Amino acid sequence: MGQVKQLLVFISAFAPAEDGAIHAYRLDVESGRLTFLQKNSDVEHPFFLAMSFDDKFLYSIHAPSQIGGKENEYVSAFEVIGNDGELKLLNRQSARGTSSCYLDVDEMGKSVVVANYSTGSVASFVVRDDGSLSETMSLVQHHGSSVDPSRQSAPHAHCIVISPDNRFAYVADLGLDQVVGYRLDTDTAKLLSHRQPFVRTSPGVGPRHLTFHPNGRWMYVINEMGNSVTRFDYDAQSGMLIEQATISTLPKDFEGTSHCADLKITPDGRFLYGTNRGHDSVVAYRIDETGELTWLGIESSLGDSPQNLAIAPGGELLLCANMAGSNVVVFRIDSKTGSLSPIGQPLSIISPSCIMIR
Repeated sequence: MGQVKQLLVFISAFAPAEDGAIHAYRLDVESGRLTFLQKNSDVEHPFFLAMSFDDKFLYSIHAPSQIGGKENEYVSAFEVIGNDGELKLLNRQSARGTSSCYLDVDEMGKSVVVANYSTGSVASFVVRDDGSLSETMSLVQHHGSSVDPSRQSAPHAHCIVISPDNRFAYVADLGLDQVVGYRLDTDTAKLLSHRQPFVRTSPGVGPRHLTFHPNGRWMYVINEMGNSVTRFDYDAQSGMLIEQATISTLPKDFEGTSHCADLKITPDGRFLYGTNRGHDSVVAYRIDETGELTWLGIESSLGDSPQNLAIAPGGELLLCANMAGSNVVVFRIDSKTGSLSPIGQPLSIISPSCIMIR
């Protein structure tokens, strides 16, 4: 009998003091079981996580008091020691904004970028040879508004994602109803002006998170306020985006209030999943050979307010962090149909906000 595949999983608990920590678990891919290893409490209110592509370093957004307060958030750099989830704090730098909510690392491990929601800005840092972060290399303030005065009276940068070829960075700005584009100089970690400064989404949809298809030809954006996913064709040579289609994340008969959060694509590029907070569900789509999405079904997230998703590298499992429900649920992905089946009992953890699988 072959050895059972084991993965290391980090989950941030968005809470103060000792409750706020980055928890490490062992994930058994065969059984879907998560086994607690240890927690690191060097960060308070840890929110979003990013892992370097060589798996040596972990980066975390965290807040000194509460996210979105008067003080700027921070980005901390950790070295991952061994295979049991031990983290060594390397340093921390100011995110230069408030309600920092997303960060990404380029594939060469030279740059870290962060999105600041409340202040509507993005910032970047050089990754030093030891994995620690430089002071801010770029700080770009967005300007403008959109049609909903209660949510869109100012810019709100909700995520920043580096393109697969490391040449561009794209920001979903909920307050502007735009995907804002930058050129990225990975040697200096500077965000520079782009030939196509932005593309607009439909008014009032509030783009939140975005991701690239594994083939590098399509980008998908999940719209928090519009409860939908928008597909763009992506020209890797020019960095240009062309909007193609938008599809709902909710059943046609749903009449309540819900807001999308996260989206992820399986490594083979065949299925896309998104979260609905309010409907408290995970929606599944098939991706065809043109990038078009076809609704497959919807599954209860088995908890309140599904905030973040993660898919195992082999595409066998999907993990869902129900932040308000204080649990993490493991689902088995059917490789033929894309349908989800929950495995075992949900894992109890205080306010899980992000899952990172190593």
